[in-house]
Amino acid sequence: MPMPLLRRIHASLPFPPLHHHHRHLRLHGSLRLLPTRATPPTGRRRRSALAIPPRASVDPAMAAADGDSGGGEGRRGVVARVGEALSLGFPVWVGSACLVALWRPRAFLWVGRSSQIVGITLTMLGMGMTLTLDDLRAALLMPKELAAGFVLQYTVMPLSGFLVSKLLNLPSYYAAGLILVACCPGGTASNIVTYLARGNVALSVLMTAASTFAAAVMTPLLTSKLAGQFVAVDPMGLFMSTVQVVLAPVLLGAILNQYCSGLVELVSPFMPFVAVATVAILCGSAIAQNASAILSSGLQVVLSVCCLHASGFFFGYVLARMLGIDVSSSRTISIEVGMQNSVLGVMLAGQHFSNPLTAVPCAVSSICHSVYGSILAGIWRCTPPKDQKD
Repeated sequence: MPMPLLRRIHASLPFPPLHHHHRHLRLHGSLRLLPTRATPPTGRRRRSALAIPPRASVDPAMAAADGDSGGGEGRRGVVARVGEALSLGFPVWVGSACLVALWRPRAFLWVGRSSQIVGITLTMLGMGMTLTLDDLRAALLMPKELAAGFVLQYTVMPLSGFLVSKLLNLPSYYAAGLILVACCPGGTASNIVTYLARGNVALSVLMTAASTFAAAVMTPLLTSKLAGQFVAVDPMGLFMSTVQVVLAPVLLGAILNQYCSGLVELVSPFMPFVAVATVAILCGSAIAQNASAILSSGLQVVLSVCCLHASGFFFGYVLARMLGIDVSSSRTISIEVGMQNSVLGVMLAGQHFSNPLTAVPCAVSSICHSVYGSILAGIWRCTPPKDQKD
């Protein structure tokens, strides 16, 4: 075939720009380009796959339509950037809310139990929208890194919470709250910290999904076993609450992501703002309801929570390396083990424990693991593993 004809054929096959796909991949925790593959005519395109469909020609009408939709895409991009900026500053927002709650408790006393349930449900729904059903199937397959992270999540933290409460001789209500937050699954903020630390973000998302799904059984079981000697625990009540506010919203979000991608694309830019606002408001509420008690005995609570999360970050990394896991994945496991879903702990403490002080360690936990995670992210971002250095 003559070369001029080849040039004309090549020129007639333009490709769409890649920047939207790059943003999309980061949402799902992937740091590499996925191979392209043809999509069947009747199939649904998954959001987690990068497919670049060729266009044989440019229709002027379609070009005009694209121009009209550019404004909407631009607005969504602005919202997404604002949401990401808010997410990156979550330690500041949570810390500020807790300080305001100590200074002016009445600013957060309007938050009721129904508001707490709605907030955590929306947060977990947003996390589910970053997953697909295939991601959840991958979590069930449990490769080595995922299995190691899962086991460490539900052994290192619960045992650390129990031992710290014994060593510091915490009052029963504080001990129960510390053990409760230690038995909660990994928090969604860990995905953000892993991304900042240049860790294995895909592994982080799957670990959060796996520990969250297992929380319906593991959180009430471990809490009742370890905290039962301090206070009365209703494992069945904890199980039902965890299913309602964790398992069901995450599963619904994954189904929406799989089959209603247009709706998810429209809503997802707003979810980081919802998540950050929920964490700040719920933690502020827990602090406000117990402001006087925290000011009188706050040092003991802060020390116990700091020890708990330091243990999670340290042993999560060291034990993962001892199992032969690479540095990047070990850092990811450390972040996942050290950062808990403390908002879930606040909600469960308010629903299933009679003493409101039980929620205080859960609220302090949100600030503590955010500070630890931010410091580690800054250090590890500046010292990438040798195999990732250019």
